[in-house]
Amino acid sequence: MNWLYAAILGLIQGLTEFLPISSSAHLRIVGGFLPGGGDPGAAFTAITQLGTELAVIVFFWRDIVRIIKHWYLSIVGKIPRNDPDAKLGWFIILGSIPIGVLGLIFEDKIDSTFRSLWIVATMLIVFGILLAVADSYGKQRLELKDMNAPQGVLYGLFQALALIPGVSRSGGTITGGLFMGFTREAAARYSFLLAIPAVLLSGGYKLFKSVRDGFTGPYDLGQTALATGIAFVVGLIVIGWLMKYISTHSFRAFVWYRIALGFLLFVLLGLDLIPAVA
Repeated sequence: MNWLYAAILGLIQGLTEFLPISSSAHLRIVGGFLPGGGDPGAAFTAITQLGTELAVIVFFWRDIVRIIKHWYLSIVGKIPRNDPDAKLGWFIILGSIPIGVLGLIFEDKIDSTFRSLWIVATMLIVFGILLAVADSYGKQRLELKDMNAPQGVLYGLFQALALIPGVSRSGGTITGGLFMGFTREAAARYSFLLAIPAVLLSGGYKLFKSVRDGFTGPYDLGQTALATGIAFVVGLIVIGWLMKYISTHSFRAFVWYRIALGFLLFVLLGLDLIPAVA
């Protein structure tokens, strides 16, 4: 059954990674509800995110190549250092530092304490409300070309909050972007680009440790690879859909979903129908 469970979790990862509803929370919840299953673990979550991050690279390939090219050309003096794409390259590097540092400092808690469903439920509701406030009251006037260094750092700090399941990497960074006055499309696009270094490094790190230790979690190498492949295919479809959706819709539907799921978890936990820790 582990192969089927891995496929289901890969589907969940692909469906939820780019929506502001927290993929890590959904993997934690769905994994716990699978018959005989349990928490798939932080390592499985980080590795399957490599699949969805590959989807980001494929979808935004032209943007990524242009940013890297302009960043390099600005270093060697071929184009001005204030070129918008060159600056984005620096801001992505700068914004990736907080999640990298905090991820290493709190690695043990991320793998254990933070995965409690009490924390997941709380974060789903709290950051759902914050997303609603940001979406309703943010000025939504700025584009990525308008970003400055302090905003790049703030984006990175909001992304770092996603180390706690239930926050959502895309949800946290999009919320931060909306609060700073960026448009929905700009905030979403940058959240996906900013995630690339962090996800590749954390997923690669967890993959290395898992291979070294023999995949001691519930899913072996083959099953994790299956989940990662499914996450890539589904994630690629979801990115395209989301970018079109937010061009004409608010994030309200995701806010209500987060809050409803959070309260449902509180009820199930309060009635002792599900364990808080696997």
